[in-house]
Amino acid sequence: MTTPLTLLGIESSCDDTAAAVVRGTDILSSVVHTQTALHADFGGVVPEIAARAHAEKLDYCVEQALDDAGLRLEQLDGIAVTSGPGLIGGVLSGVMCAKGLAAATGLPLVGVNHLAGHALTPRLTDQLDYPYLMLLVSGGHCQFLIVQGHDSYQRIGGTIDDAPGEAFDKTARILGLPQPGGPSVEKAAQTGDAARFDLPRPLLHQPGCDMSFSGLKTAMLRARDRVIAEKGGLTAQDQADLSAGFQAAVSDILIEKTRRALAIYLALQPSCPAFAVAGGVAANSAIRQGLQALCAERGVQCIAPPLRLCTDNAAMIAYAGIERMQHGETDDMTLSARPRWPLDQMAAPMLGSGKKGAKA
Repeated sequence: MTTPLTLLGIESSCDDTAAAVVRGTDILSSVVHTQTALHADFGGVVPEIAARAHAEKLDYCVEQALDDAGLRLEQLDGIAVTSGPGLIGGVLSGVMCAKGLAAATGLPLVGVNHLAGHALTPRLTDQLDYPYLMLLVSGGHCQFLIVQGHDSYQRIGGTIDDAPGEAFDKTARILGLPQPGGPSVEKAAQTGDAARFDLPRPLLHQPGCDMSFSGLKTAMLRARDRVIAEKGGLTAQDQADLSAGFQAAVSDILIEKTRRALAIYLALQPSCPAFAVAGGVAANSAIRQGLQALCAERGVQCIAPPLRLCTDNAAMIAYAGIERMQHGETDDMTLSARPRWPLDQMAAPMLGSGKKGAKA
């Protein structure tokens, strides 16, 4: 029996500094230091602040991950690091840290596409067989992928402008809710009336699996302004109703577009059809429940990773590195940081750029 590989993973593509140790499909440790407080006063992630914070925290994260796993560097089989896409300063901080560790120890260096980390998470958590349909939905990305292998992806749709996570954050700012916006809007929506405001579902009646969230964000701003003009301000119930309406609109878009993506995927006649969702927005319980209900209706297995693995983390990077190493793939000291890095190299680039990095 082959001994499973043990890798250290390093992630620093946006505003979370993370390190983890994974052996096979067992997560031995996972450390995440968030930068939420550092960016709170700016209404979004400031790249220069993020890069400096990564440089300050990476060593501590790596040390803590190794301590939690009860391992020393020389007991590892390799070092995996996010080398793109993302905010270039943060990605560069992680790549340089990984290069230093690899140079000092002689361990193999493995560059990982951050999106591949998310896309392969269902294999880490549920050992899902290829091919499966993946909805990657986060602060900087939103796309449907047919995952055919560790380095084989077919994109069949995506957002042409804002990512849903970015729209959640901007909606929170519009409504005066705290950041990060996703959890704040979801919490407010629990006591809201989703039918009170007539919000649009952009591209819902257009063919295909592409999505748009920019117009919905603008509609939210106008709806808020109308309420303020009428009342002179927003009540807590106004915030709740607007949040509920926004969340329902995003959910409707994602579910309908997933329905279409499933039709394309199922036409391939996979032996064990499965749908997986990952990324920060996958932590939204209302969206999760809607996607699970759709999959049950279509007779497709639905995989939603644990919430701690939906947001950025280094365990997914370590596992993606393991899959690369299992296929004999490693990198050398010429490994570079990449702000853009599409998984589907044949697909045309998506339009627009989210606050957490360029679309890929």
